[in-house]
Amino acid sequence: MSLPSQAPPSADLVTILRADYARFPRDQTYAIYDPQVYFRDPLNEFRGLDRYRRMIEGIGRWLEDIRLELQDIRQTGSQIRTEWILSGSLALPWRPRLCIPGWTEIQINESGLIGSHIDYWRCSRWEVLLQMFRPGEPKGSH
Repeated sequence: MSLPSQAPPSADLVTILRADYARFPRDQTYAIYDPQVYFRDPLNEFRGLDRYRRMIEGIGRWLEDIRLELQDIRQTGSQIRTEWILSGSLALPWRPRLCIPGWTEIQINESGLIGSHIDYWRCSRWEVLLQMFRPGEPKGSH
C-alpha cells in the first residue's frame, strides 16, 4: 500500500481506520500515526511507530484466522473511539481460539496524526490466558 506524503484530514481517519480494521493485521495505514505514537494495552506500553508496526506484524505471526470485528467507531473532536472484538487461533498444535472484546481510545494530535492509541479489554489477561488451554478447531475444518 502506498503511503500518503501528508496526513489526511482527521475526518478521513475514521474511513481509513474502518478499512484498516477490515483487513487487520495486513496492509495497515501507518502514515496516519505520529512517528512517536504512544501505545498501551493490557500487555504493552511504549512509544514509537516502528515498535507499533512490529507489534502489529507480530500478531500476524502468532494468530491465524484473525478477525478484528469493528462494532462501532465514533469521532468527537480530536478523539476517536472504536469498539471491537479481536479473535483468532493461536499457532499452537491444539489451535486454541482467542476472543478478546474491547475498545480503543485514539487521540489525534495537532498535525492531524494519531498521537495516542490506547486499547482496553473487556476481559482480564487471565481470562485470555485460560482461553489458550481450550482446544480449538483443527486447521482447515471451517
